[in-house]
Amino acid sequence: MNRFLLGLLLWLALGADPVRGALVNGHGYVPVADWAQANNLKVSWIQRGEQLAAGNRILRLVFTVDSSQVEINGINVRLCFPVANVRGAPQVSQLDADKTLRPFLYPPRTPGTRRITTICLDPGHGGKDTGNRVGGHNEKTYTLALAQELRDQLTSLGFHVFLTRTQDAFVDLPERPAQANRRGADLFVSLHFNATENGRDEVSGPETYCITPVGASSSNAEGEGANYGPTTANHVELKSLFLAYETEKALVKTLGAEDRGVRRARFAVLRDAIMPAILVEGGYMTHPTEGGRIFDSGYRRLMARAIVQGILTYQRFVQSAPVAAPVSKHPARAIGAIHLP
Repeated sequence: MNRFLLGLLLWLALGADPVRGALVNGHGYVPVADWAQANNLKVSWIQRGEQLAAGNRILRLVFTVDSSQVEINGINVRLCFPVANVRGAPQVSQLDADKTLRPFLYPPRTPGTRRITTICLDPGHGGKDTGNRVGGHNEKTYTLALAQELRDQLTSLGFHVFLTRTQDAFVDLPERPAQANRRGADLFVSLHFNATENGRDEVSGPETYCITPVGASSSNAEGEGANYGPTTANHVELKSLFLAYETEKALVKTLGAEDRGVRRARFAVLRDAIMPAILVEGGYMTHPTEGGRIFDSGYRRLMARAIVQGILTYQRFVQSAPVAAPVSKHPARAIGAIHLP
């Protein structure tokens, strides 16, 4: 009897169904179908026992067994833990139900009348830190050029924008978010470009990072900070996830690029930010086609436009509704008010 009570308390603490939930590799999981039903989402099999879709008229999520990502309206978002097959039923970790999925049903709002006015742009690398090098091209050159273009576009819309560096100078990693914190930035966007030694002709597309939730490992290849506990950035992690998602979605759509997804990492430039913060890898310098585009000012202008669109859409997510306006508690209507024209 004591063991039963302990088990029941454990499941309740995890927020999972004590009858149908499961422990997978020591982590609490819940059936996708049960989670979807509880959130008024319709479920349909794509491939029975392997791939399941859940959604409504404006939101569609696709879960694939053994996959570490979920597809949300066509954009890949990294999960904290892989989808599991438990007795023929796809299950998702309780941590992902809370930190990856639920925010798309119940978007976080900024209280009061606070608005996004100040944005800190962080051109990656600089000075002695060249970043990736492809032929005669240094990453640091193009991150600064992109940041300057992005600054001009945001400024024209009325935002106050400052850069962590305005010339080819080295800035320590911790100093970058520290500048944003000191100067009261509402958003922090770090800009980078990728490179790979293997599959240069095949690997392309943007990927966008936000902070890793407590209890999960980072998804970046190097595993930087994978063993860190809570960080300052975890206090606004749900908003950072939204900003990363909307930015990745806009980049993929605007550039017609391959979607490499929203990922989680405890990068030094993300960990200490007190405001929503993301790191954008705008594409692969090593790809024969995409690399040439990155070096072109017209393409970077288009990329900046996409990031601006991501920020504007995010802004509509988090701005509080007027006091007099009715606010629906229905998850479908809540997210629909953001995504529908």
